Amino acid sequence: MSGYQYPLRADWTTEEIVAVIDFFSKVEQAYESSVEREEFMKYYRAFKKVVPSMAEEKTLCKEFEESSTYVAFRVVKLAKDSVAGEQLKIK
Repeated sequence: MSGYQYPLRADWTTEEIVAVIDFFSKVEQAYESSVEREEFMKYYRAFKKVVPSMAEEKTLCKEFEESSTYVAFRVVKLAKDSVAGEQLKIK
């Protein structure tokens, strides 16, 4: 487990909390080792179902970045710019 907290909201269901934690876990994985693009996008889509608002997404990602130093938007952009089957790795 990481030495920081995930940005969560009290009004989320357990399923929604799991989706958000899973997404941020995949962001960590892209920094610490690598994550397959389709796998990452699956978790990003689940995250977006919980957080459809771009403003809320930015807020949560900023909170995560301040806590962990990992920039979720860099991984999302890399995933969107990559092709199927690629490994995502932030250097």
